[in-house]
Amino acid sequence: MAVLMATASCTAYRAALESSGEVVGERTLVRRVGWLAALAQTMTTQILTERWTGAALSDLASGTSSDGRALPAKGWMAVRRLSWGCAAPAGVYVPERVRRIAEEEAARALRLALHRRTVLAAVCATWPADPARHSEAEWRALRAALPAGVSTAQIRNRTRQVRAHLTAHGSLPIDVTGLEEVPVVAAQVLLAAADKQLVTLTRATAVPADAGASGGPGTDKGGGPAAGDGHDGPQTAVLRVKLPLVAAPVSRADWAWHVIVFTVPPHVPTHAAWCAPTLRVAAHRLRVDLPFTVPLPVVSAVGHRVGLGLDWGVNTLLTGTVARLTHPTDDGLTGKPGSGRTTGPAGGRVVSDGRMLRYDATAISAKLHRLRAHRERLAAKRDHYAALLPGMCAPHFQWADLQHHHARAAAEHERVCARIRRLNHALAWSAARWAVDQAIATGAGVIYLEDLATLQARGRRRGNARLSGQVRGLVVAAIRHLAAKASIAVVTVPARGTSKYCPRCGTGTSVLQHVAAPDRPKRAGWKWARCSCGLSADRDWAAAERIVARGLLGQSHTRTDRATGHRTITVVVEGNVARARRPRAEARRVRRANRTGRDSFVRPDRPGPTLGKGRSTPKRPGRPPRVAQGARVVRGEAGLAQASRRVPEWRTVPAPTTVGQRPAGHEPQSGHPLGSRSGRARDFQHRTGFHRARATPVIRLSAEYGPRAGTATPTQAV
Repeated sequence: MAVLMATASCTAYRAALESSGEVVGERTLVRRVGWLAALAQTMTTQILTERWTGAALSDLASGTSSDGRALPAKGWMAVRRLSWGCAAPAGVYVPERVRRIAEEEAARALRLALHRRTVLAAVCATWPADPARHSEAEWRALRAALPAGVSTAQIRNRTRQVRAHLTAHGSLPIDVTGLEEVPVVAAQVLLAAADKQLVTLTRATAVPADAGASGGPGTDKGGGPAAGDGHDGPQTAVLRVKLPLVAAPVSRADWAWHVIVFTVPPHVPTHAAWCAPTLRVAAHRLRVDLPFTVPLPVVSAVGHRVGLGLDWGVNTLLTGTVARLTHPTDDGLTGKPGSGRTTGPAGGRVVSDGRMLRYDATAISAKLHRLRAHRERLAAKRDHYAALLPGMCAPHFQWADLQHHHARAAAEHERVCARIRRLNHALAWSAARWAVDQAIATGAGVIYLEDLATLQARGRRRGNARLSGQVRGLVVAAIRHLAAKASIAVVTVPARGTSKYCPRCGTGTSVLQHVAAPDRPKRAGWKWARCSCGLSADRDWAAAERIVARGLLGQSHTRTDRATGHRTITVVVEGNVARARRPRAEARRVRRANRTGRDSFVRPDRPGPTLGKGRSTPKRPGRPPRVAQGARVVRGEAGLAQASRRVPEWRTVPAPTTVGQRPAGHEPQSGHPLGSRSGRARDFQHRTGFHRARATPVIRLSAEYGPRAGTATPTQAV
């Protein structure tokens, strides 16, 4: 059995004092949790400021204390064994367990710095002659010096960081402490470092009326779980935590036990094991990040006959195809010794159903690209104001206006960054959910992806900015998470040559001709692929066929990383891909789905509508009211005015699905007609969650198609 770990973000609306039963409102509860988070943040910053030196990081990396004993795995225990403990602020009393929380967060930050230190040392030790472009030998030397699991994005970011330091100081950095400032820790409460003297977490079958879980999502008017909707009621958790009653407690009397009852999201299984949560304040709400673990059966990496191959694109995020391995055998591999490239198993054949699967997020990617450009403009404006401020003093008549403009630009820069993060997160999980649903509906037992470590922007095309800004790492992590829940394996294959060679002939030797479109064969481009054997297909589609062929034919070369559990095929196994017709009933089903644009497959574990939801979600409040103050008109205390109109006042969130509620600030749209034969408009938001993202419908199809043993070559699919 394997263990799947995840975190559910919950919201707590009120609490109750355990001693008197007094109900604590949301504002008071948020304020008290904020005081506790501020105390922990202050003590954590104290440790990091004192220990942000190369000698301290070396002591932590050695794994032993001054007396020769090994450092424990728990962070707060390792900090205390190194005599790096923290003290409470002057005149403030904090329990011993609160000190543990601060020391645990400091230990995590320092251990993360050790990883960055190792990557930085490898980059500096193998610094190339031309930092803008590595040679093949330099890449091999860098990969050999780096620890396992380092992604290409980390290498690129550290290389840019070292290049900036080299430009500014004329020498390579000696250590990460001289390259980076002291880490800034978040204002949060890591209850995982505490014990029962500070926190307890239990399950509850009924919600106490005085604990105040009523009024939150997923409950009825009486405060209990909503009923009568055909689904099981939501799970309820009871969190007992000791919180300060004042901002600066001076004695034990200023601390009290609070009972917080909150509702667990429905996607958390009932058999999941809960861990100690983390408390944080976000948007004037108390967020309870609840980690949980779910036991899952281990999926084998070999023995698969049906697989889904996915190729990354610049404009289209994902392009895939489903293929089946017919007549598989375990022996008969042929190829040149030591070449690293072999042909497929003797008698084996990869057959595709001739159907292209595509998740087209062109509009969303363009919006993200515009937001990134706007973010850079705001950052330049903020830095310009910051450079002008030191040259002025308070008596200057423009000093107050300049300071106000700087604060406004900084605030909107943070808003744009938050919006980009939300869009990236929603887009990644939407694409991952679509990919896993396609694998479930077609009976695929494995999903093959390109290895991200072999993908690198070369700096030759204008699309490199969009290519580098894609959320491919987050998409891969989301696919692995959702596929594990569906007992589907995820394996990465080498990406080199997947778009260069033909999947029909040559087994990796017939080079494709890339043109602009099928009706413009003499105009150079990158969208369409043509071959002398008669192949004329979308370039990403042809690459997806080669990816799934490499995966199905190279299953015996799958390697599993012991630390992360990620599976990778390192040996390139080539094989031609044929196309075969599906049965007539399934072909009609596919044509019908293409005309209507609707899914015929619904996950059996898909959550139902929001429990206890009897009204629409209210819109987000707009700008704070203006308050006249002398000759100037300023905003209220809710925040600063926006510097421009580029960012709207409502949150950009995914559109509604077939079940559940509609997000705030959006009206229903009819969809995007694509010129179907019936002339009906196709609405893609039911699957992708976005109004302007297009995805191939998910259709339940059988895994058995194509030729049987002893039959002729499959006919060409249409």
